[in-house]
Amino acid sequence: MIARLPLLLLLTATPARAPDPAQVPAGPTLLEDPVLRGLVKDAMEKRPELAQARAQIVAEQERVPQSQALPDPTLSLGIQNDGFSSIQIGKMETSWISIMASQTFPWAGKRGLRSELAGLGTREAEADLRRVLLSVAAEVERAYVDLLLVRDQLGLLTRLESLWAQSEGLARARYEAGEAAQSDLLRAQLQRNRLRQQRWALQAEENRRTAVLNRLRGHPLTEPIATTRSLADLPDPALPDPEQAATAAEAESPELKKALLAGEQAGRRVDLANKERWPDVTVSAGVMPRWGGFETMWLAGVAFNLPIWGAQKQTRAMAENRARGEAARNGAEAIRQLLRQRIHERLAALGALVEANHLYRSGLLVQSEATVSSTLAQYQVGRVTFASVLEALAGYLGDVNGFFESVAAAQRIAIAERELSLDAPGGPATGGMGGPAMPGAGATPVSSSSIRSAGSQQGADSAGASTSGM
Repeated sequence: MIARLPLLLLLTATPARAPDPAQVPAGPTLLEDPVLRGLVKDAMEKRPELAQARAQIVAEQERVPQSQALPDPTLSLGIQNDGFSSIQIGKMETSWISIMASQTFPWAGKRGLRSELAGLGTREAEADLRRVLLSVAAEVERAYVDLLLVRDQLGLLTRLESLWAQSEGLARARYEAGEAAQSDLLRAQLQRNRLRQQRWALQAEENRRTAVLNRLRGHPLTEPIATTRSLADLPDPALPDPEQAATAAEAESPELKKALLAGEQAGRRVDLANKERWPDVTVSAGVMPRWGGFETMWLAGVAFNLPIWGAQKQTRAMAENRARGEAARNGAEAIRQLLRQRIHERLAALGALVEANHLYRSGLLVQSEATVSSTLAQYQVGRVTFASVLEALAGYLGDVNGFFESVAAAQRIAIAERELSLDAPGGPATGGMGGPAMPGAGATPVSSSSIRSAGSQQGADSAGASTSGM
């Protein structure tokens, strides 16, 4: 009878705040989350990378009028004198001072091509700004998902600690009644200490992820960030049509735009090198005043540079930029192919995760919870051992954590899709699908399997209890 009271407490302690398996969440999507919107808004206003990219655009824009300007004119001052003994100006007809000016005019079309090249530099800087905007938003979104995940894992750990506290009470009551071995009580106490270690590790990870978000939004690193949602509340990302997604990505990808601009720049440089084969024109004019009754003289002239080394300079420059243009076109095609590959990989992975999440909600969590209820009921009438109860509860908790990880993985893939990332997508989450972790008294490193190892440890330790007097 003494052992029955803790058992009744355990039977009423079915896990709370579990994801609703009956339906897909109908709440706002990740992008509609008001907390995330505020974080992204702060980041867009505070990130120095954005200010840097905008300043670079201004710098490139200032190059356009420079490229259109004429070369600076030349002013020459001189003196011509007869003999070295004295200044003969005003005394000798062939002695005078000279004031001359000259201006070079580039061949028609050269200034326009230089202006176009400078304008392409501005468009490159705009593509860089677009990349920074996408990356900053994606970094904030990923950090927010990571924060939700670690807080969900802390909540799951709280439920696990409550379960182990009740398990310790049950083991103590059965031990005092002579129905269980002392090792059951010792294992329960040992596992509660292990859970305390894992809580410290998860809290440290929560602080780290909070600091990441605060850095991104330009706030003090230790400023608290309140969240009101769980990953279980997030609807799964929609799966777009692959061809439409690829077409849209090609139109928006900053890397592809820069590669195409590099090819366009090379083409303009070929045209400019071809123009350089034609000479620039320099117009000169000057006056030579003379004193002493001598009439002032003047002169005017036109000069041309002679591109006699065109075979070594302009022709080579044209060949060089044709090669650069070919390299840029091939580079753009490589980026296009990689972009399509990444979209295919992400959509395939996202499809698998969405199916997995649907299975979690509609089947797996239902079956796992039913297993817990059935095992508790059978234990109440003495048909299974206490180890079976703990194993079922550990499996349920592992499934819930696996569900959280799977939802987070799906959101990260959707974020990478919006970011137009060229990085390879991460593998699907394996939460709840791996085997039990090896028992150990030391703290488990914080990772996606931190909670799973706690639940698995519970099952592994309790398995030994079935051989020690249950």
